[in-house]
Amino acid sequence: MHLGILTGGGDVPGLNAAIKAVVNEAHRMGWRVTAFRRGWAGPVNTDAADPSATPNSHMALTPDLVRAVDRTGGTFIHTSRTNPSRMKPDEIPDWVKVDREPDAHGRIDITSHVLGVLNTMEMDLLIAIGGDDTLSYAARIHTEGMKTMCIPKTMDNDVFGTDYCIGFSTCVTRSVEMINRLRTSAGSHERNMIVELFGRNCGLTALAGGYLADADRTLIAEVPFDLQRLADLLTEDRARKSSNYTVSVISEGARIINEEIIQSGEEDAYGHKKLGGIGERVAAGIKQLTGTNIMVQNLGYLLRSGGPDAVDLIVAKNYGTMCVQLIAEGKSGLMVGIRDGCYATQPADISTKGEHRVDVDGLYDIDQYRPKIARVEGIPMYLR
Repeated sequence: MHLGILTGGGDVPGLNAAIKAVVNEAHRMGWRVTAFRRGWAGPVNTDAADPSATPNSHMALTPDLVRAVDRTGGTFIHTSRTNPSRMKPDEIPDWVKVDREPDAHGRIDITSHVLGVLNTMEMDLLIAIGGDDTLSYAARIHTEGMKTMCIPKTMDNDVFGTDYCIGFSTCVTRSVEMINRLRTSAGSHERNMIVELFGRNCGLTALAGGYLADADRTLIAEVPFDLQRLADLLTEDRARKSSNYTVSVISEGARIINEEIIQSGEEDAYGHKKLGGIGERVAAGIKQLTGTNIMVQNLGYLLRSGGPDAVDLIVAKNYGTMCVQLIAEGKSGLMVGIRDGCYATQPADISTKGEHRVDVDGLYDIDQYRPKIARVEGIPMYLR
């Protein structure tokens, strides 16, 4: 059997461990594995008539090649946010036969080319590792005749259909460590510290980071907040402390009541603009309202960089191994995941069927702007 594999979207710690597990388990069964480089840009930039003419778009994977890759973070086969169903004309290689007209936004669907590449390379099944966007496209091509399997990864842990996505534990672990490190500067200068974390639509990273680091206030993407109310709370927090400083955590997708989410730049292939800047906006507002100097730190890519923790290693390894085992059983069109604490599967398109968001009623105090676990018994381990 010939398996394909790719990683799409943002990088997270644990991707290499999942790739290694797929390769080793497939090799044990006598199968071969080919990686597409740079996510869906791999098949897009492969010449369907002669794949060997575009060697930079794909590579054969062997146990020897992946032997040590799990010791580092990121994805050694690279990634991108390419979406073959919404390509700009100038992004399409010359050898691709365009058989559709541009949509209203000038984007072109070249899925027929992707399917042609997979057919020419005689791939039996493609394993896609990614978030909602990457996996939704994998689910689509499964319905169009190419067998696929999906492995969920996101720093936000927000893929619908699984309790856990590769990358989340390392992200939260680093968040807590860095938030606590930043206390020394905030305390030394007696300031309010605003720490901005990942979270476009789901505030789980900020919720968990703020909860575990015992931040004074935590602002999540799901709950718009009042700036004056926040300023008053932080003033009370500082007055109550002999150290005379505060630390607040905020999701990049959080917003002030009656204001829009702060985003910039051009939409990517999946319709997303770049988030970031809410920390600076809040800092400016708090300073104006209180007269207190503010420190702002956007942790951003620091949370993606470096190797995975033990949780992301074991989950990634088991997701990769599980995928190949299921394929050996003749199964496809599935997303592996964790449900109720156990490894399980869902249909590949499950990520398109709903949203995973913070359980605000059970996990958040909307008046105090901080995590509040209404009742621990019965809730998922990772606060889902």
